Amino acid sequence: MTVCVLTLGGTIAMAGSAGGVVARLTGAELAAAVPGLAEIPIQVRDVEAVPSAALTYQQVLDLVEAAGAAVADGASGVVVTQGTDSLEETAYLADLVWSHAAPLVLTGAMRNPTLAGPDGPANLLAAVRVAAAPAARDLGVLVAFNDEIHAARFVRKTHSTSTATFASPNAGPLGHVIEGEVRLLTRPPRHAPLPPPAPDRLAATRVALHTVTLDDDVTLLDALAHGRDGLVVAGFGVGHVPPGLAPALGALAERMPVVLTSRTGAGSVLRHTYGAVGSERDLLRRGLVNGGLLDPYKAKVLLRLLLATGADHAAVADAFARHA
Repeated sequence: MTVCVLTLGGTIAMAGSAGGVVARLTGAELAAAVPGLAEIPIQVRDVEAVPSAALTYQQVLDLVEAAGAAVADGASGVVVTQGTDSLEETAYLADLVWSHAAPLVLTGAMRNPTLAGPDGPANLLAAVRVAAAPAARDLGVLVAFNDEIHAARFVRKTHSTSTATFASPNAGPLGHVIEGEVRLLTRPPRHAPLPPPAPDRLAATRVALHTVTLDDDVTLLDALAHGRDGLVVAGFGVGHVPPGLAPALGALAERMPVVLTSRTGAGSVLRHTYGAVGSERDLLRRGLVNGGLLDPYKAKVLLRLLLATGADHAAVADAFARHA
């Protein structure tokens, strides 16, 4: 069966210019540069040459719709090539709404084709092999990078330049591509997909993210939350904030969903270990929603999607209890 490859921009598609590397390579040019890819039937479609930092939620949801149409037309799986800047967020957004058993696999590159040792060809080949593998079905959206296979809901970009940048700190990779063979080591259960929001509702839904820092300024919270429908707080450690922020966050939680996450990059927000003002117990008592194992960026994606589909505070709390 055929794998559909949808191409965006990003480092994997860049070529040289006087002003720096820019997205220029087409999907056909990308595929032609990959030894061994011709052995797998693929259909390549150029979507839009755009840096991943410029992507919007709606563009990602439109891409998911196009991927779903390809599966309905008979594709055994779909690969998306894009920039890595926002890949952990686009993959998670896609995973939340992806309703098909067929794999949807995202990949990219850290070294552009003008450099020695570009990783794009190897990553594209691995992603196509994963998308074609029966073993990868029913795993939702995946990220194939550096011959590792990661679940979208766990994966993080952990380094600004390393070709091994993508990792899943809380879970590890689901598997590897070894000598061209897709080897799955574990199969986490999938969550039921969420309904994609209407474009006008999505555009009108605004969610803020505040990262707590030493001796933080409480006056920033009201300004940040003004005109927003929800707030994600990236707290210290297991979900702590300076004592002066706690009453302000509690007041905001009476007006909108406020999700408590950790800024550390791995590990969970706790529920009932610490009891001081500004601790996780104090903040949850004030009405904040526990973000669990979700990092702040994924929590923001989930919260905006929920609010754009009309979820109230109780529905938000229930969804985070299931997804986090």
